[in-house]
Amino acid sequence: MEAKISKKIYDKNGVEAGSIELPAKVFAAKWRSDLVHQVVEGMRSNKRAGTADTKDRGEVRGGGRKPWKQKGTGRARHGSSRSPIWVGGGVTHGPLAEKNYKRKISKKMRAQALFSVLSRKLKDNEIIFVDSLALTDIKTKQA
Repeated sequence: MEAKISKKIYDKNGVEAGSIELPAKVFAAKWRSDLVHQVVEGMRSNKRAGTADTKDRGEVRGGGRKPWKQKGTGRARHGSSRSPIWVGGGVTHGPLAEKNYKRKISKKMRAQALFSVLSRKLKDNEIIFVDSLALTDIKTKQA
């Protein structure tokens, strides 16, 4: 038989209305900050689009003609106006499109992290059990 944890249930007025039996497997799990961190970072990483992109000197439009002749002007020699050192030029080592940020989070890891967080919240009294959330009228005063 599985161990149970007993917690109080309250009604909408804050008066104790009974108790509830909770499974210890879910609400008495050991705190695993490493696992919670891995799962949260994995979830955040999976939301990333990975579509950042830049053009290098070969992809930027224009710049085919030599800006000025090689010798005789007194200026520095240049072959293209789309060089990375020019304004309007390409980007040297910028991001490439469609980078994959997906991370696989196993079902067991996700479940253990959830159990760990629920256990921690219950231990810190941040979870309150309410018998019913039904309201007669939808008004803030009754909430």
